[in-house]
Amino acid sequence: MSTTIRTSVLVVGGGPVGLAAAMELDHHGIASVVVEPREHVSYLRPRAKTTSPRTMELFRRWGLAATIRERAPLHIDWSKDIVFCTTVTGREVTRLTGTLGLALAGSDVTAEPGQQVAQPIVEQAMRDALNRPESNATLLLGRRAVAFDERESTVVVTLEDEHGATSTVEADYVVGADGPRSAVRTAMGAVYEGSSLPRPNISITFESAELGDLIPHGNAVQYWVLNPAAPGLVGRLNLSGTWWAIATYRPDEQDDDGDVDATALVHRLLGRELPITVIATDPWRARTLIADRFRNGRLFIAGDAAHQNPPWGGHGYNTGIGDAINLGWKLAAVVNGWAPPDLLDSYEAERRPIAQRFVAAAAENGRTGPAVLAAAAGLTAATAAATDEAAAVIQEAKRIEFHSDGLVFGLGYSEYAEVQTTNGSDYVPVAAAGNRLPHTWLPTGQSLFDRLGPEFTLIGPSWHAAAFARHAERHGIPLAVLDDPSLGLDAFFSDRLVLVRPDQHIAWIGGPVPDAEAARILDHAIRGEWRQQP
Repeated sequence: MSTTIRTSVLVVGGGPVGLAAAMELDHHGIASVVVEPREHVSYLRPRAKTTSPRTMELFRRWGLAATIRERAPLHIDWSKDIVFCTTVTGREVTRLTGTLGLALAGSDVTAEPGQQVAQPIVEQAMRDALNRPESNATLLLGRRAVAFDERESTVVVTLEDEHGATSTVEADYVVGADGPRSAVRTAMGAVYEGSSLPRPNISITFESAELGDLIPHGNAVQYWVLNPAAPGLVGRLNLSGTWWAIATYRPDEQDDDGDVDATALVHRLLGRELPITVIATDPWRARTLIADRFRNGRLFIAGDAAHQNPPWGGHGYNTGIGDAINLGWKLAAVVNGWAPPDLLDSYEAERRPIAQRFVAAAAENGRTGPAVLAAAAGLTAATAAATDEAAAVIQEAKRIEFHSDGLVFGLGYSEYAEVQTTNGSDYVPVAAAGNRLPHTWLPTGQSLFDRLGPEFTLIGPSWHAAAFARHAERHGIPLAVLDDPSLGLDAFFSDRLVLVRPDQHIAWIGGPVPDAEAARILDHAIRGEWRQQP
């Protein structure tokens, strides 16, 4: 007779989003069980390769950012360029520099620059962290969720292993991070809205010992191949000869069984026939899909289970990590008893519009592909005029895709977010309710974010914070007060008090208030509502 496992939160799906949800819950001391069919992380299909600066900031909260950088085969200083070329070994047309947040080390904008690192490396780092003896998480590998019985105060989930043996988990809440075919989304009765883009693509992982020495363009994060007959991308996974490639817009080299000749596709991208070994192939279509709801009762979805982004710009996986942090701290606050259950209503209200924005941005990035290829069609002439014309089109079309600070840092949860960016590429931080707390480096050399508490933090003089502290103590709301005159934060925030949520977003900002108003502000904050003095 099988024993039912009892836990606060069951996370269905142990990819990066599910693991991030468990990491966030663990960060707040909440027990979780993660169910994942894959017993081992596979490195054959790297999938996401860009971890944004914002995601790295969130990883920093868990102490994971340094681990990921240590494990990443491509050091942060290795390259920050995107090269556009006729073929990988052919002629360079133009390049974008300082891309993907990789050049932000030491910038006041962020505590962490971006990082080029394959998704399996991130997954394994989180698995290792969750497997530590002190972790509150339990990883159940080799099992999948097959049935959900939502009751008045819990959800009982039936699990099945590869041999058909079943077991059960009873949880207060269930987070579905189980990808596009999400069983949790189906159990919720939620459906995708949107469409699939018509052009199929194929990702290829391959090995080549010679390629690195034959590239005339120097190091680059990505090489965009502008050959209209064989468009795509190529990049390094490591410095020991493992590469990734994406052949875009319907590969037409197939054998009699309809299988793609991956070697031929790679050769066309490279511009010459080198000895290569194909490790894996992964056909896919870019999809612009968002679930019609992110929650139903005690069931929630996040990441690809909730939205599918085209990969252009690297936003999909990073959006999913943002989902996990947003939902994770809220579930923890409710389970720990210091926030009411209606805080959980704010998860969909906050994250679904963000998903819509990122899906739209990625789809727009994808739509620039044909224009870039059309501009590159005249490059066979190899004239300076043709090259300059194509370069100008590429620089204009692809700038926002690779310089997207306004999207990465500037999206918030209130009307104040829009004033931080004009088109998604530029970013001017604004300290306002709903926005990510503007970052600064302190005189101590620390990041401001490193001085925040694990739950709510009030930045400002302690005598003005006293009203908040009294209410928080009476009602068991964890509140840290950051009052250190040597940090110079009074000038940074114009002498205002700033109430910061666990996810580094501002819940309220304003001047000193009486006790009754401080109580109302905190009560709104623990319900996911924003308040700001004029």
